[in-house]
Amino acid sequence: MGFFLALFYLLVAYLGTKTVFGPLEKYHVELILAGLVFCVSLPALQKTFVQKTAQSLALAGLALAVFMSLLVGRRWITGAVKEFQYFIPNAFAYFIVVLHCQTKLRLKILVLLLLFICVFVTLQGMFQLKGLGGLLPQRADEDSEFEDAAPTVNLAGIDPDGYLLPQFNPDGSAIYRLKGQNFLNDPNDFAQLLVCTLPLTFIFWRPKSLPLNVPLVFPMVLIVLYGVYLTHSRGALLAVAAIAIVASRRKIGTIPSLVLSAGLLLGARAVNVTGGREISAQAGEDRTALWGDGLQLLKENPLFGAGYNQMADIVGKTAHNSIIVCAAELGLFGLFFWSMFLFPTLRDALVVASPNGLTDPEPSPVDEGPYAYLEPKMENLNKEEISQMARLIVISLTGFLVSGMFLSRAFVMTFFLLGGMAEVVFQMALDRGMVAPRLPLARVAAYSGVLGIFLVPTMWVLVRVLNALH
Repeated sequence: MGFFLALFYLLVAYLGTKTVFGPLEKYHVELILAGLVFCVSLPALQKTFVQKTAQSLALAGLALAVFMSLLVGRRWITGAVKEFQYFIPNAFAYFIVVLHCQTKLRLKILVLLLLFICVFVTLQGMFQLKGLGGLLPQRADEDSEFEDAAPTVNLAGIDPDGYLLPQFNPDGSAIYRLKGQNFLNDPNDFAQLLVCTLPLTFIFWRPKSLPLNVPLVFPMVLIVLYGVYLTHSRGALLAVAAIAIVASRRKIGTIPSLVLSAGLLLGARAVNVTGGREISAQAGEDRTALWGDGLQLLKENPLFGAGYNQMADIVGKTAHNSIIVCAAELGLFGLFFWSMFLFPTLRDALVVASPNGLTDPEPSPVDEGPYAYLEPKMENLNKEEISQMARLIVISLTGFLVSGMFLSRAFVMTFFLLGGMAEVVFQMALDRGMVAPRLPLARVAAYSGVLGIFLVPTMWVLVRVLNALH
């Protein structure tokens, strides 16, 4: 019961309450659902390892950082309460996965849910594109050269609740970009979800079973890739290239994987994946300027930042970089806890994914007592299966972080969901005696502090280098 309610909660979060509930949206059904999920999750809290993970403390710290950034940085207590309530549902995704998705079967069902969301939005966008009959958006200004053109589509004439975003490129060309709903209501945000889901699709891959993989896995991969194409996201394209490098490096080597990635980028440019927008330092000059603005906000508000979700109001636009927006809005205090979530997530996933990271499982003691048949049995998983799941999560996190370099999505639900998946797979290995215990909290805190301190000057150097290339 709790598992399916949790999945439904994620479905509503990704698709939006209006899509799922329709006219019932006005009754705030999502709050009732969130309350139900919270209640059914409480009994599972005592039976899981969630309290042993550094990520749980990191999320508590991030929630405090969100509140303090507005209370101290903006002296806005009502805003602090409001944004705190906005942050919690995203962070809750981590606990949902850890509490309710502790088996491989349940992780597969979770991936199926993500695939359903990706396919649903992609098909909706395809249907809307077909309904437009090839008509491109046109400017509806009174003095526009398109004034007498019939019919005319303008930026305000598209259903805001639809799945297409009309956009004009700097060269004057026009395109439609696929987007989702709710927090995916931007082509780049939906593209990030697609990129993260792409590697996870291979959880259904069966070694040496090509007749099963061709009809099962390949169609899902192609639909997800086509969704990436429809978003025309440059950051997603770079993330797919990074995924290709990480996924193929072990099998074909570093140099061939780099060549493969370069070939993918050239091929994507040939078929106009970016919708006519260039990928270059000059093309990203506006974003680089925003990165500099974000670093300036951090300099002015070093401890608690300028306020959660406040950079767009202060500067005019958000930073379009997850690291910088975290530092600028939550300060070094929030960046520390964000790093405290990221570091153990990556570390634990990489340990299990490493070819030498796991040992052979310890033999389980045989219980011959009269009630042994009532004891829950551990899922039968071998070292290769667990390691393969961890590798897919590492690749997915790579896609998230690379695309996050061009998006202000440090606190999005997908990030916390991937963190939960990483810890579930690590716990699978730990329960079977295949891996050493998690790092002590003190060491995680120390390494996270170093990571947070390292990220700020790294971004500063990157901004300076990119500015020099303009």
